Amino acid sequence: MNNREKPVSEAARSIRRLTKFRYMLILEGIAVGLLAGGVIVAFRLAIEKATVMSGHLAYFAQNSVLMIPVYVLVMIAIAICLTALVKAEPLISGSGIPQLEGELAGRIESVWWKVLPAKFAGGVLAIGSGMSLGREGPSIQLGAMVGKGFASLTKGLKTEEKMLMTCGAGAGLSAAFNAPLAGVIFALEELHKNFSEEVLLCTMSGAISADFVCRYVFGLRPIFTVGDVQMLPLKYYGLIILLGAALGVMGIAFNAAIKFAQNLYDKIPTKLARILVPAVAVIPAAFFYPHILGGGSEIVDSLAAGKWVLMPLVALFILKWLFTTVCFSSGTPGGIFLPQLVLGAVLGALFYNVCAEFGVPQTYLCNFVVLGMAGYFAAVVRAPITGIVLICEMSGSLSQLLTLSLVSLAAYVVADLLKGKPVYEQLLERILSKGGFEIKNEKKILTESPVYMGSRADGICVKDFPLPKRCLIVSISRTGEEIVPNGQTQLRGGDILTIISNEKDKAALERALQRMCRRVEP
Repeated sequence: MNNREKPVSEAARSIRRLTKFRYMLILEGIAVGLLAGGVIVAFRLAIEKATVMSGHLAYFAQNSVLMIPVYVLVMIAIAICLTALVKAEPLISGSGIPQLEGELAGRIESVWWKVLPAKFAGGVLAIGSGMSLGREGPSIQLGAMVGKGFASLTKGLKTEEKMLMTCGAGAGLSAAFNAPLAGVIFALEELHKNFSEEVLLCTMSGAISADFVCRYVFGLRPIFTVGDVQMLPLKYYGLIILLGAALGVMGIAFNAAIKFAQNLYDKIPTKLARILVPAVAVIPAAFFYPHILGGGSEIVDSLAAGKWVLMPLVALFILKWLFTTVCFSSGTPGGIFLPQLVLGAVLGALFYNVCAEFGVPQTYLCNFVVLGMAGYFAAVVRAPITGIVLICEMSGSLSQLLTLSLVSLAAYVVADLLKGKPVYEQLLERILSKGGFEIKNEKKILTESPVYMGSRADGICVKDFPLPKRCLIVSISRTGEEIVPNGQTQLRGGDILTIISNEKDKAALERALQRMCRRVEP
């Protein structure tokens, strides 16, 4: 066998393809976006059909005593089906976003062709039956699995797989909420937690493609109809900071409630019994307070229309909070994006009702509803830019960028000072503590990272960079030029490092890069 016939290692293939990687990813991103968009459209349509059927069943049960046992049996059957799905594929439990973050960090390995149908079916059953869960988390995981499946079927490199999973996740959020820009920002801020041109271009092409598919089916109308949001006068900006601080406290309380409820569920011996709790809880909710069923997007519209006063708002918040906690903490497939946005909107409306007693005009109710969503999202998820962009796209208005930024900043700072963990980080730690998801077939991957000006890495030589074992800096991009480094090459602020590593070392590498490159030292 001559040299040209020798098999090429994956590390060598990864480095060779680096030069044309960007353009390949754009084309692959478009393909993944179209496929993910189709999957999410089907997912949304299935949820809508299931929700209508569930509503009819609840209506018949309310009007006929004979139908109540049927309703109970249907919910028990749904709980049994959900339990079977979660047992068959444990990674579909919950929203799916923590599992995706764990996989991108090299700490979890999923089988895409198992997760995809199981999450689809589980999400439709759980959300469509009336549980207080959102479609966005499952949509993000479904999109990521589409990206992983595409990479697998086209025999892409492991690095491409992770990029396309991120692309698919952004496309999933884009299609779930008609919010392509939020899908891109989410991929950068929450999943990768740093800027990368490859991730940006790939995810942007995927998010736009998915949004096109979604809007072709569902139309151009935004998710929320909050009416004409007025510009808030400067004299009320102090109220925005106060609202943000309150949302920061409430966001930490929400994350603590989720953790507390999950600990309680752990004391229930079987998965079936855990999932039966929210399934059965749907029945009294449907009979006595149907406002808390489902994700609750219609609540936001009614809040903006001024249909709620103070005490009913307090009852709505408490019951929606409790029902969301009961449903999500059980491990049932479903997200918390939408329920937490609804809770934030209710808090915003509550805050306005208090302010109205001191002369704040009714004209600005919509402002506080929108501000409540953004601030609560920033406090719970700790991804303020995603929240700002998401609320702008979902409400169809870009006029509130300044006030949304202010309330999100205040909420983020207060939540950070209180030392509460972001919800998805908290959930991921819980998943990893249980084990059973270790990577078996380890492969080489490429990781990109910027070097911040003023960071520890700014000014040191490559040989002095404390990389984990089995990790190597293979390329440095500096002012548009590519440098192949040696031990004496000095790193500078603004450099983009490309590092090759084993997949299992990804988490340790990310910690090292965060410590050395992505934090400015005083």
